[in-house]
Amino acid sequence: MRTIYKTLVDSLRDGPRFIAAAQAFAERDKLLVLYKAGETDKGSEAVRSHTSALAGDKAIYQAAFKQLNIIQSNDFVQMAELANLARYRHLSAGKRVAIITISGALGAILADKFIGQGLEVPTLPEDLQATLRTGIPDYGMVSNPVDVTGNVVNDPGFVRTALEALAQSSAVDSIVIYAPGYMLDRMANDLAEVSAQYTKLFIAIDTGAAQSREQLRASGVPVFSDIGVAVNAVSPFLLWQERRKHNTWRQAAKPAVSECAQLPAQLNEYDTKKLLAQFQLPMCDERCASNADEAVAIADAIGYPVALKILSADIAHKTEAGGIKLNLHTAEQVAQAFADVMRNAKAYAPNAQIDGALVCTMESGIAELIVGASRDPVFGMTLTVGLGGVLTEIYKDVSHRLLPVNTSMAREMLQELKAFALLDGYRGRPRADINAACQAIASFSNAVLALQEQVQEVEVNPLLVKEQDQGVRMLDALILRNHTTHDNARGCTTTIA
Repeated sequence: MRTIYKTLVDSLRDGPRFIAAAQAFAERDKLLVLYKAGETDKGSEAVRSHTSALAGDKAIYQAAFKQLNIIQSNDFVQMAELANLARYRHLSAGKRVAIITISGALGAILADKFIGQGLEVPTLPEDLQATLRTGIPDYGMVSNPVDVTGNVVNDPGFVRTALEALAQSSAVDSIVIYAPGYMLDRMANDLAEVSAQYTKLFIAIDTGAAQSREQLRASGVPVFSDIGVAVNAVSPFLLWQERRKHNTWRQAAKPAVSECAQLPAQLNEYDTKKLLAQFQLPMCDERCASNADEAVAIADAIGYPVALKILSADIAHKTEAGGIKLNLHTAEQVAQAFADVMRNAKAYAPNAQIDGALVCTMESGIAELIVGASRDPVFGMTLTVGLGGVLTEIYKDVSHRLLPVNTSMAREMLQELKAFALLDGYRGRPRADINAACQAIASFSNAVLALQEQVQEVEVNPLLVKEQDQGVRMLDALILRNHTTHDNARGCTTTIA
């Protein structure tokens, strides 16, 4: 039975139906390859949050395809080669590749290309290197890539030793062999027999005119005649195998969430945080002040130093409005800060409704993240995680997923970020509370699912990740109502399931 389906897509009209179809392919162990036309990224129309500026159409499509274990092809030759590879569905195949060549230069080129496509070329264990060294001269590499050199002509029996050693190793999932023409012919019988005996996927690249190509293909070894074509087909195929092997394509189960109460037309920062806190997203110690005296009294109660922020649903970006004052250590500084942010906010947005100021404890931590959700026209509410704070849109270090997202998926998202090293103890820095960050992201996903009929965007930016075992804190949050849908939750109460 054929195990691949290829199609050309310019756009999707029914995201949920597409997701259901893709999951049906995965459950039946069938490879789905799509050529997505119209890849020019026109971006998405930013409303008022950073999330909407980061979650463009192209990024969401790519995230959806990856999450659903769909291979997004970039040319028709690649699609044809993937169709051929679909016959070789070794369950043990995966992204850790061993490379065997008769040329050190070709080995380096293949390693660069595979790593650039997301595969791994791990250093082989010392005992395996020692086995390979018994037949490879000192000038040939044995660490991976493996350069068997021209000496393989003088000792053809060593080929089987090397292939069996790699086939039995737990350090690699797949083996790629570059041997042009008659060199591949000399290996063919051993390669065919070892491939049939073990579960590892062997792949051959022959840029010559080997007579053994069909023999190898019949024995389960795909053969390519071009290095570039091989890399472009093998790389996404092995990544598909990796996700298939570990079932990482599966979506998280949707949590049982009750309908939420009718949201007001606008929510200020404090209202938003209080709502999200019902879904186990931690707040700082913070309270609202309507005048300078109240602000001072709050600061005295919660302890210095404090931060003071303008409180208005009409002012989303407080920094630009001059609406934030940090590290206030005295009552006099708090009173002056209250006057300053009020004056600045009225100058910045004369018609804005001002609800006072928010006084909160100053918090420190390892890193700031943005955790946001925006409404994609195809897939609905989608989640974005990235480096947060005021530089979010400059770095654009983000990861996207379809909802729902659980803690394991949240960890994958964090590990995809270039900034993940900052969370993981970079250069001796303290490790961040990654577990708490993952739980907060999953809790945020639950909140968005509960609110999805009423919201256009939801954002926590920044989410401060503190040191290990110290948790996380919402430092700012924003909800934008979805005014294009009817409210179906009128009269309900917000509860947590």
